[in-house]
Amino acid sequence: MADVVKKDKSWIATLLLSILIGSLGIDRFFMGYIGLGILKLITLGGFGIWWLIDVILIASKHNFAKVNWVE
Repeated sequence: MADVVKKDKSWIATLLLSILIGSLGIDRFFMGYIGLGILKLITLGGFGIWWLIDVILIASKHNFAKVNWVE
């Protein structure tokens, strides 16, 4: 399996995207998770549950496989 290259992403920008329009999957698209972004968009943020979990994960600077948080 190939190594995943982490991309630098602004933590505060991602958090704001997640809070404001995360139910549309925009935060997942921004972090590079296109498939999950589409799924989140179709389900309107997993009926609100997935949106809340993502807000908490991003706020706590969770170590996502494709993201390197920068301030």
